[in-house]
Amino acid sequence: MAGRGWHLARTTLTAVNGTTLVGLALAKACGARIRRGRHGVLIAENYRFQVPKATCFTVGSVIITKRTAEWLLAEERTRLFTHESRHAGQYAVLGPLFWPAYWLACGWSITLTRSYGVRNWFERNAGLADGNYPVEIPLRPWVHRLGRRRRFGREEGRTAPPGT
Repeated sequence: MAGRGWHLARTTLTAVNGTTLVGLALAKACGARIRRGRHGVLIAENYRFQVPKATCFTVGSVIITKRTAEWLLAEERTRLFTHESRHAGQYAVLGPLFWPAYWLACGWSITLTRSYGVRNWFERNAGLADGNYPVEIPLRPWVHRLGRRRRFGREEGRTAPPGT
C-alpha cells in the first residue's frame, strides 16, 4: 500500500498539472457535491449523467460517483476505492496526457477483446478485479489467426516459400 508521502505527492501533482481542477469543474457542472475522501482524494457524489455507465470514475484526484461518498468509502468497497485511487496516481504521473493515452488503451482493448477495460493497461494497472472488471475475456478470433501467422512466418499448411 502506498504511504502518506505518495498520497501527498499524488495530490500535489494532480493539483499542479490541472487534472484535479478539471475533475472539480466537471463535478460542479454536473451538480455533484464534493466531499473529502481518504488519502488526499476528493469524492464528488451524486453525479447525475448517464455517461459513463460506470458507478464511478476518476479525474485527477477526484473520484466522481453516482452514489454517495459513504457508499464508496464503505468497508466492502475498499478495493473499488483503491482502484480509483490508483487512477489518481496515473493522473499524477501523466497529467493531461492521461486522457489520450487512456483512450488509446481503450481502443486497443476493444480492438482485441470487445471490452474497453480488459486489455487496457491503465485498468489492468489499477487492478481489474478491484474495479469490478472481468479479469480476462477471450481475444477476438482474428487476433488468434494473426498470432499463428506471425509465429510460423507464413500461412498455415505451407512448409516452404513458393519457388523453393
